[in-house]
Amino acid sequence: MSFVHTLVAFVVALGILIVVHEYGHYLAARLCDIKVLRFSVGFGRPLVRWQKGREGTEWVIAAVPFGGYVKMLDEREGPVEEHELARAFNRKSVGKRFLVVAAGPVFNFLFAIAVYATLYMHGLPEARPITGAPASGTPAALAGFRAGDTIRTIDGDPVRTWQEVRWRIVQAALQHASLRVEVAGRDDKLSVLDLDLRGIPDADLEGDVLARAGLVLYRPALAPVLGKLVAGSPAEAAGLAPGDRIVEVDGKHIDSWDALVNAIRARPEQRISMLVERGGSLRAVEVRPEAVQSDGERIGRIGAAPYVPPSQADDLLIRVQYGFFESVSKAVQKTVDISVFSLRIMGKMLIGEVSWRHISGPVTIADFAGQSAQLGLISYVTFLALISISLGVLNLLPIPLLDGGHLMYYLVEIIKGSPVSERAMELGQRVGLALLLVMMAFAFYNDFNRLLSG
Repeated sequence: MSFVHTLVAFVVALGILIVVHEYGHYLAARLCDIKVLRFSVGFGRPLVRWQKGREGTEWVIAAVPFGGYVKMLDEREGPVEEHELARAFNRKSVGKRFLVVAAGPVFNFLFAIAVYATLYMHGLPEARPITGAPASGTPAALAGFRAGDTIRTIDGDPVRTWQEVRWRIVQAALQHASLRVEVAGRDDKLSVLDLDLRGIPDADLEGDVLARAGLVLYRPALAPVLGKLVAGSPAEAAGLAPGDRIVEVDGKHIDSWDALVNAIRARPEQRISMLVERGGSLRAVEVRPEAVQSDGERIGRIGAAPYVPPSQADDLLIRVQYGFFESVSKAVQKTVDISVFSLRIMGKMLIGEVSWRHISGPVTIADFAGQSAQLGLISYVTFLALISISLGVLNLLPIPLLDGGHLMYYLVEIIKGSPVSERAMELGQRVGLALLLVMMAFAFYNDFNRLLSG
């Protein structure tokens, strides 16, 4: 994955999310008859600017892409013509000001709902919730899970995909709860198992929670044959192609996909020699796996998926697709669940139960943007939806300088019947700035720590 590819994916992601957030403010301001002077994507020196509409709103793309703003007519920021006083932001009722400020985060959530609803209507192939053999001593092993069990319900709620299982397990582990899981064995015999997640420490939530619980996705024995390749991946750069059978890695015979994966994982950023069978002939290929972090471990990856025969794919995959109203309902529920989960994680950070290493800065987000873009459009827009929810939640926190801080002031104004004093607002701004600087410091520290650790 090239630096340019990652940078482009990151800048595009920022641009989309900034426009979504700021357009919420802009639209609400227009609906409340507030004059908008400027709509800026980015801060600092304008790179591109133009004016459009009867209002003469200036539209700007600025040099620093980490944010944006909508500048409205406001007596606190400069003189206002007598005939335009009624359209100044500060002259509007507290209810209208509340609506304008809240519209930004609300649009972040609406964007995520639109993305998820579209994906649900489009339909996606997902892994069936079939379990592999759990490691001994794990909660899943103690509960009685066996290889080949198909999870039917969790606490009475039907589950259709492995992703749904993962989400329920992560939520339950965060709350230190137990789950009643109905499974169907290979013989289709139903049984109810008690999965006790109360013993999983909060520190383990930073890794693969399903692995900590002992739940692993069932994977049949597959031949070392390449299926789909990730665009721009080391596999593609080395000239490998779908259908290639890997015969040897560094002179060692490879007889299964798992053996191939283990050989590649053990050699991050090391050149390895492969003997590849293609069309009945053998050829030597050199590949350099990229290094990635997985569950605290530095491993190699070449960006290739296994070829799964159609007969096995039908047994292991299910296409999940819903109608319009059910898709919207599920999208709303997913957005709410992720928002609540984010708040719980933040709460546990504040009381020290979860490490602050969860906070990511622009470098980590850029890396995820590049990786998701490599995997295709669906992965990329899903990443955008997740980041949009995070931005919505973050902006609603009652921290001065953020939207949530302004909303807090307006709530106080509604309760006491008069605006918050200038002194209180000034003090709040200082506290808010300090909190944001601390969060930024943690984010950049975590970014550089990840870079230095590979």
